[in-house]
Amino acid sequence: MDRRCICENCEFREVVFSYLNDADIQNLCDHKEEQVFRKGEVIHHEGDKIVFFKYLKSGLVKLYRKTPSGEEQVVSITKPFEFVSNISVFSDEKYNYSVSAVEDSVVCAVKLDFIKELTLKNGSFAMGLLSRVAKGHEKIINQTLDIRQKNLVGRVAFILLYFANEIYNTRVFDLPVSRKEVADYIGMSTANVIRTLSDFKREGIIRVFGKTIEIVDITRLETMSRIG
Repeated sequence: MDRRCICENCEFREVVFSYLNDADIQNLCDHKEEQVFRKGEVIHHEGDKIVFFKYLKSGLVKLYRKTPSGEEQVVSITKPFEFVSNISVFSDEKYNYSVSAVEDSVVCAVKLDFIKELTLKNGSFAMGLLSRVAKGHEKIINQTLDIRQKNLVGRVAFILLYFANEIYNTRVFDLPVSRKEVADYIGMSTANVIRTLSDFKREGIIRVFGKTIEIVDITRLETMSRIG
C-alpha cells in the first residue's frame, strides 16, 4: 500500500535534498509517496515505463535483467540510499533492468517530471543528484571488474565480505539471496558456490546454520578475497 511521506525528518534529506529549501521540500512531499514491498515482490520490471524517480529508504533490493534464455542475471544488490534503480531515468523512457525486494523494503517514489523540474531550476540539487546516481553506476562497474579478476574462491569470499561489511555491518547475518542468486551475481555455477561454502565451513572460516552465515576467520577470508 502506498502512503505519503513526511520529508521534514527523512534521513535522505541530508543526502541530496539538503540542496532544497523548505518550500521545495514541501512541494517535493506533495509529489512523493512511500511504496511498501514484501520480500520477493517486484518493484518494477524491465521494460516498464519510467514514471517515478525511486530510491530505497529501507530494506534490500536486487537489480537484475533477463537473459535470452529467460534466466535472471543479478547485476547488483543494493542497500538504502543508493540509486541503482535509476540508471535509465534521464536517458530512456523504459527501465533497462528489473528491481525486486530481497527483504521487506520501503521505496520512496517521486514523480519524475517533478525531479526534472527541480534539476532545471536548482543547479546544486542537479549536481548533487547526478553525483549520487553516478556513484551508483561506478559501484556496479567497479564491483563487476573486481569480481571478474578473482577466481572462484576469491569471488565467494568477496561476496561474503560484501554482505558482512557493506550490507549488514556484522559477521553474523542471514544470506539474503539464494545460492543460485549468489552464483549469478559472481558469475559462477550454483554447484561451485555450494561446494566453496562447504569448503569454507570445513576449514573453519565460516559457520553455516541454514541461511545464517557466521564469519569466524575474517582475516583469512579477506586474504582469499584479495589474492583469489
